[in-house]
Amino acid sequence: MDDSNESVSVNMEKIYLGGKEHHVPTGRGSVSVIIYGDQDKPALITYPDLALNHMSCFQGLFFWPEAASMLLHNFCIYHICPPGHELGAAPICPDDPAPSVNDLADQILEVLNYFGLGAVMCMGVTAGAYILTLFAMKYRERVLGLILVSPLCKAPSWSEWFYNKVMSNLLYFYGMSGLLKEFLLQRYFSKEVRGTAEVPESDIVQACRRLLDERQSINVLRFLQTINRRPDITDGLKRLRCRTLVFVGENSPFHSEALHMISKLDKRYSALVEVQACGSVVTEEQPHAMLIPMEYFFMGYGLYKPCPFSDSPRSPLSPSCISPELLSPESMGLKLKPIKTRMSL
Repeated sequence: MDDSNESVSVNMEKIYLGGKEHHVPTGRGSVSVIIYGDQDKPALITYPDLALNHMSCFQGLFFWPEAASMLLHNFCIYHICPPGHELGAAPICPDDPAPSVNDLADQILEVLNYFGLGAVMCMGVTAGAYILTLFAMKYRERVLGLILVSPLCKAPSWSEWFYNKVMSNLLYFYGMSGLLKEFLLQRYFSKEVRGTAEVPESDIVQACRRLLDERQSINVLRFLQTINRRPDITDGLKRLRCRTLVFVGENSPFHSEALHMISKLDKRYSALVEVQACGSVVTEEQPHAMLIPMEYFFMGYGLYKPCPFSDSPRSPLSPSCISPELLSPESMGLKLKPIKTRMSL
């Protein structure tokens, strides 16, 4: 790889072309990990939502120049794919039992050990946020902090369980059908970007729809079955001692779940950012809303934006949207308070 690809200031296309895929052997099969950046830097690991991978779940955030420069300036990024969700994945044998959520959390530990990583920063979306939260509960010494987007922590409600069973049947009988993709897009995005009869769907929804065509339906079905059997981990939230930053779109079907989760986390170590007019996958729909809260969050670790970008335009979030107490150097260095953004599309 060209040395220029290691630089923070390279363009976004080169950053993604510079990524390298590794297939990590684990006790429950091989796991695809895409690495971007300098492996001498602290590690940030990501885990996507159901039927997504790093390209369809995180590229909006990592293509946002200020966010990409801040993250790559401070971290080496390790995108972990759920089993069979990587680009070009083959169908997993239907006879192989679907892994449990504990199996997936243990796979993350094996990935960290494979690369010789110690404590890491974690970023997950919905199902991926659940897996990373469970990982942080089981292996607290291996997690520096959690950035959770529209997270889950309870067992599925009856309505979610039924919704997931409908999707499971669609996957089993019809594969990645048009109706199944509509169910998934409703899970990910707000109606503002999904479009109507009068308004066409947005570019991000069209791109996601195309990327969903690449998923193997049996592989998505297995991950869905795993998530639909997840236990309630609420009781373990109070024992988390890593800092936790929670984002949730106000139009996310998991909005109430995120509010429940933040109410159970230790208020000294956690903050909530609600993003107006946004669905679950904030990293794709409104990645600019994540920039300022992440900046303040990382300041508690002594991490900052690189100087060349310090005078560039900021996100639509103004600093006045951040609670002043967020900057108080208490307990963790930052006292994180609930935040609600006020944004318009």
